[in-house]
Amino acid sequence: MYLCTTKYENMTTNKTEAKKNYTPTKQIQSRKTIQSDFLKYLFALLLFGSNGIVASQIALPSYQIVFWRTMIGSALLIAMLVMSRKELTFMRQHRDMLFILLSGIAMGTSWIFLYEAYARVGVSLASLAYYCGPVIVMMLSPLLFDERLTHGKVIGFITVLAGILLINGRPAGSLDSWGIACGGISAVMYAVMVMTNKKTQVVKGMEKATIQLTVSFLTVAIFTTIKTGMHLEAIGNDWQWIAVLGILNTGIGCWLYFSSIGSLRVQTVAICGYLEPLSAVLLAVLLLNETMSPLQILGGVLIIGGTIIGECAGKQ
Repeated sequence: MYLCTTKYENMTTNKTEAKKNYTPTKQIQSRKTIQSDFLKYLFALLLFGSNGIVASQIALPSYQIVFWRTMIGSALLIAMLVMSRKELTFMRQHRDMLFILLSGIAMGTSWIFLYEAYARVGVSLASLAYYCGPVIVMMLSPLLFDERLTHGKVIGFITVLAGILLINGRPAGSLDSWGIACGGISAVMYAVMVMTNKKTQVVKGMEKATIQLTVSFLTVAIFTTIKTGMHLEAIGNDWQWIAVLGILNTGIGCWLYFSSIGSLRVQTVAICGYLEPLSAVLLAVLLLNETMSPLQILGGVLIIGGTIIGECAGKQ
């Protein structure tokens, strides 16, 4: 009896001490990591928001633009990973590898259809279709990730969605049905990419981003081979813009994106992801001297306001 009582007291003491040791340090470190990852995620969104501007300077078919950006971006990340000399863990994590492969395939497929939609129906309508992806992610998050869909999150999300409609909306007129379909397919693949990426638990950071982008490149390369027999048009004077798109917007952008969203809530990724099209419009105003209508300005205010509402609701 004495031994049992002593053992129980020791277990209780150990648990109490562990709890005391964990609370002040681990929570602070976790909070700092999430804040750092959130800033990395926002910067990645700004880079992605400039994709349309950079791609508009390249006189190549859409699938070839995606081919070059994924090839250059994956080559950069492979080089950075080799130079880091970090121990690789993906070979021992079969479950993580499955989800990383699926995420990379989904990303490459999403970009193929998105850039085709850009070419067929323009950036505005293509983006409007593409950003139905976060809607899918947010609606499925309670089922797949046990994330509670609060009233504040829903209000913030609806507000952001209204802002996107105001920024990108325009009279439909005569539309290319296949172009709209491409935008829809890219949205579904975006949702698959985010959800499978969130399923990984051990493989993180540079290693995960490198594998995903490399798999994305292989997916695009297979598509390009089937479509053209790997016959690529000459780059010509577009090499500077291709380098920017591949190195900065894709390589660095994907590293920031994939190394950050793992620690963020799925609903945060979905809501804040709408800052990307907002940044695209603002960059077009600043760099291309495009003008914003009063409705677009209102849309921008709704996106920022909805994002703040959604994030504050998530911290309650």
